[in-house]
Formats: sequence, structure tokens, C-alpha cells
Amino acid sequence: MKIGYDAKRLFLNNTGLGNYSRWLVKNIAQHYPGNQYFLYTPRLKANNSLDFLHNAGQIKTVTPKSKLFTSWWRSRGIVKNLKQDGIEIYHGLSHELPAGIRQTGIKTIVTVHDLIFMRLPESFGWINRRIYTAKVVYACKVADKIIAISEKTKDDLVALLNVDTNKIEVIYQGIDPVFNNPQSKAQKEAVVTKYKLPAKFLLSVGTIETRKNLLLTVKALKLTDACMVVVGKPTAYLDDVKKYLSDNKLTQRVTFLHEVTFNELPAIYQLATVFVYPSRYEGFGLPVLEAISSGVPVIAATGSCLEEAGGPDSLYVDPDDENDLAQKINRIFADEKLRQAMIAAGKQYAAKFESDKLSAQLMQLYNNIKKC
Repeated sequence: MKIGYDAKRLFLNNTGLGNYSRWLVKNIAQHYPGNQYFLYTPRLKANNSLDFLHNAGQIKTVTPKSKLFTSWWRSRGIVKNLKQDGIEIYHGLSHELPAGIRQTGIKTIVTVHDLIFMRLPESFGWINRRIYTAKVVYACKVADKIIAISEKTKDDLVALLNVDTNKIEVIYQGIDPVFNNPQSKAQKEAVVTKYKLPAKFLLSVGTIETRKNLLLTVKALKLTDACMVVVGKPTAYLDDVKKYLSDNKLTQRVTFLHEVTFNELPAIYQLATVFVYPSRYEGFGLPVLEAISSGVPVIAATGSCLEEAGGPDSLYVDPDDENDLAQKINRIFADEKLRQAMIAAGKQYAAKFESDKLSAQLMQLYNNIKKC
């Protein structure tokens, strides 16, 4: 088959949708090298995570001839390229499909990661909400199939956009296999020395923004003796977190790391005692899967999809209950037998997200849609 992808995020985004795009293309091409894969992007950008494209003869990158009106090309003009290239299936990897593709006869799939802009509209500007809504509504209407990255996202598509449940397939996102591999003693010592990490600590990974709810964890911290390491890009919300820490004399117990490289992250995960992720809403919650794959017990929030990422043996709390969170933190810190049991169960659960299994589900969908 000739399969095309909206690859803007693959080349231009370093996290989130970019990680999903790179993971999907890398693994589908690796496990099914007999197909041809076309990556359509309005422009290129150097990215250390794109090494898999080197010497990958079955993958071709396509950019517009003109550097002007690249947004128009991605949303409409690309259709001409798809027809010229003989694309049989076009997969929009981030909520979008180009206008006019339905008239081409090309089969289409769109991945919808979440509808957070509808569930938590206060977190988005009015114009952005309108744009996101228009794009996802159109994509869901014209797509032959919709991939939801969690059962929760599928439920939201049905409840908020009235999408036919039979049109939706849930195919989870996997993670880089590096998180499954034990880091060496030298790798761990290097990050401990570089970042002055404590011997035992809570870990948080993710953008420091209101929705991620880091403030709940620092409130719970007051009710424990634990130290904490926070890895993530700062936003204005960090000021609220730091004010609480200062007001409650907790500043010295929290280490903020804003420039951690991807290569350092697995060692930091594996050094952590407990991973805490009390986000109010997620499409899937990839850091939770990274944590259990790394052998770290997880405490996450109820209310969205985090139970899908963490499995039945992780612990869950209401995103407004710092007392329950503190109790669960103290329980894991005090009970090494429980901690080891959670680690073992988490790794077993994480095996269902191995890339070969998820790639097989995706290729089955491609084959099915081609036959229709």
C-alpha cells in the first residue's frame, strides 16, 4: 500500500502530538516495511528524534514546492499531491483532514487524541476553541475511520460530537522502548550528580500547567516527609505552585528541572520512589505508562483516562483530595512489599502496549479500510 500521513507534528513538535506521530510512523514502517509511507509536512526542522528516517527507503518526505501559503497547502492544496503520489490511505495524525479529500476516493483515517478544549474550555482561548472544534468536527465527518487513543476519548467523541460508535477504533499509543530497559549505574549516577537528586523522591513529569494539577501534589507534600522532583516546561501556573511552597516552607523539598533531555529521562524515572500524576484531564496520560514501564509505582487522578494508562494495580485519587494523596504516598514509602508488588504488576500491565501489538492493530485497520 501507499499510505500518506499528515506529518507536520512529526517534524515540528518535540512533545505530545509529535511523539505520537514519530512513534506511529517509526513502528509501522519497521514492522511492515513492504508498504510505502509518505510524510507530508509544510516545512522541515532538525529533530534528534528523526534518526529512524535515515536509510528508510520505504519512507518519503513531501513538502510544498512554494514556501508561501504553507497553511493553505496543508489544509487543502495537499490533496493534489496525494493524488499525484497515488496515495491509497491518508492518515491525519492530529485531529485534521484536508478539505476536498472525500472527493478523491482516497480512504481516510483521523486520530483524535482528546477533546480537552471542550471538556475544559476555560483552558483555551475563544478563537482556538472555535478553530479546534471546526477542524475535529469536519475530520470526524469525512473520515472513513476514527482512531481514539483511549476509551475515554471514544466516549467523549460519542457524547460531545455525536459520532457513531461503530466509526471509532481505540488504538493506544505506545512509548519508546528505552523506558523498558534498565539504565546502567553510571547513567543513574550521572543524573543524580548533574541535578543533585535526593536518595528517595516523588516524581512528576509533564508541562507545569493548571490542568496537570501539580498544586495538589505539593499540598499533599506538606502531609508527608517526602522530597519531590518536577520535570517539565514551566508556565505562569508555576508561580502559584512556588508561592504555596514558599508560604508553607516547602521550597527546599522540591527540585524543578526544566531542561532535562530525553536521554536522561529514563534514568530519572527509574530512580524515583513514586510517580504522581494528578492531572484533571488527559487523552491518555503517556507519562503514567512511561512510569510503570520504568518500574515506578504510580498514583494518578480519577476523572479521565488515567486508569487506562496505569492499570488496575496503580493507585488513584480524587484530583481535589490532597489528604488521600498524602495517605497513599506515605503508604507506598512505608511498605516496600507493596511498592515491589505495584512495580511487578505495572510492568506486566505495560506489556499490552508493546509497539508490535499496537502496530498490528493499526495495520489491520489499514487493511480493513482498504477493502471497503
